[in-house]
Amino acid sequence: MAQDQSQTQNMRKVALTSLAGTSIEWYDFFLYGTAAAVIFPKAFFPQDLPPLVLLIISFSTFAVGFIARPLGGLVFGHFGDRIGRKRTLVVALMMMGAATTLIGFLPTYASIGIAAPLILVLLRFVQGLAIGGQWGGAMLLVTESAPAEKRGWYGAYAQAGAPVGVILANLAFIGVSSSMTDEAFMDWGWRLPFIASIVLIGISMYVQLKLEDTEAFKALQANQAQGDTGASVAASPVIEAIRRYPKRIMLAAGAFLSVQVTFYILIAFIIAYGVTAPELALSRDTMLTAVLIAAAIMIPSQFYFSGLSDRLGRKQIYRWGAILTGLWGFALFPLINTGEPLMIVIAVTLGLTFLGMQYGPQAAYFTELFTTEVRYSGASLGYQIGAILGGALAPTIAVLLWKELGIFYVSVYILVAAVLTLWSLSALEETKGRAL
Repeated sequence: MAQDQSQTQNMRKVALTSLAGTSIEWYDFFLYGTAAAVIFPKAFFPQDLPPLVLLIISFSTFAVGFIARPLGGLVFGHFGDRIGRKRTLVVALMMMGAATTLIGFLPTYASIGIAAPLILVLLRFVQGLAIGGQWGGAMLLVTESAPAEKRGWYGAYAQAGAPVGVILANLAFIGVSSSMTDEAFMDWGWRLPFIASIVLIGISMYVQLKLEDTEAFKALQANQAQGDTGASVAASPVIEAIRRYPKRIMLAAGAFLSVQVTFYILIAFIIAYGVTAPELALSRDTMLTAVLIAAAIMIPSQFYFSGLSDRLGRKQIYRWGAILTGLWGFALFPLINTGEPLMIVIAVTLGLTFLGMQYGPQAAYFTELFTTEVRYSGASLGYQIGAILGGALAPTIAVLLWKELGIFYVSVYILVAAVLTLWSLSALEETKGRAL
């Protein structure tokens, strides 16, 4: 009995620490997305360009983080499968904390010219490397430690970091912007949320000092030490994962498309849309508040659907999430176009809730798709390839579709991503209850 209580307490500590680390990590990553829509077009680029061009360029730098994510998945996946989940996660957290803090101190285009956007892109690239490595470490730290019958539920702690990060990023901008004039906010106030991310370095030290690696990885190490050839790992776990699971990695990436495309439309594009569309001209705080409320509701929905996946299966919950997301895209913009704050909140909230049906069970699902010796590499590659294909250019593509064809075609874009996710899921097996 005492041992069970100790295991439960340790599991909670691992889950809450993972939630804290991923929340601040995603806060850093999303902070950039919000700033790319609101701040960076004016701060880091020449002002003799049309506003729409500046917005597209700014969202293009946002995409750089996604380009770096698969590389981060490769590098950190290699070391995560070789030296452990915990140590690799610590490095990723420290990289993100340092890069984001430095963005807060970066001089503007008016101060140092072309060097400003170049350095911004470099720091965004480092952010992408870090997030590419963080997800696999945090997710495996939880799911490999969790009981098999609760793996979906505990995996939601790692996944909840994304909506919590959105909340923290939006709260930071709303809090700072409401406490000063618009001029002061655009001049220097926007820097404060970036500088605050230095706390991530402290969290990384806590992980290093207070948490142990997962039982699955320690068992793998023990088997290797005893000369178990079945537990041996190739010199490059990444290459081994690609050799053994090429189809599974790409199908996992495809299963992530609906989440990525729709998520970045909901948290980045719609802010720019609501603020800049002439027929709407909504305030920045109205759009940020809608995203804030929606992300807060997404958190318990993720836990609910993740727990449900422990009973009904990962694929069934994931599939219904993709179907509802694809259909909801056609209700999203008519509701936003009402200009009514309540309708906007409903539009974004239901969109993120349907995404939670997919994103919540995803940690357990991707964990169970790969074997221990290449799990960090395989899961990270599937996740990060899906991220770059789905999320990297989602805000930019949405802007172009909106301006060239009309907002209806952004809804079509959401539907196409959902259909591709459904096709990928149909080719993947159910994994609920699979031993790690």
